[in-house]
Amino acid sequence: MLQNLDRLLQEKHIRPTAMRLLVLDFLKSQRAAVSLNDLETAFHRSDRITLYRTLKTFEEKGLVHPIADGTGSVKFALCAGDCQTENHQDLHVHFHCSKCAETYCLPTTRIPEVSIPTDFAAEEVSLIVKGICGSCIPENAMQLQAKEQ
Repeated sequence: MLQNLDRLLQEKHIRPTAMRLLVLDFLKSQRAAVSLNDLETAFHRSDRITLYRTLKTFEEKGLVHPIADGTGSVKFALCAGDCQTENHQDLHVHFHCSKCAETYCLPTTRIPEVSIPTDFAAEEVSLIVKGICGSCIPENAMQLQAKEQ
């Protein structure tokens, strides 16, 4: 497993340090995108600056992409394999759950092409869908049933 992580970092031209391997392993184990604060909580003995620099290096090398989900805290998720240095190719929809506050990548749901006037130049496209995730829906359904009874 550690060799796979090491190889992935090297493929992205990132020097595999102990912290980078730990952060990459943590990111791979997450279902939802993570913030710098999430990393700080997970690695409470680590320096915030080191964690921040690790995320920025991963972003610059096309290993993670940032997600501005409207919460005021940028979150990060692993990129698809075709992302390159400073050229992210994973134009997919993100979903922010209003109940649990998690943000998820929906990689099979592509962002539709948007027509803009010819005298405009798009630099970034993002689409955040807000609602209730699959993990929280059963909880809501049970609460509604209890109220009805």
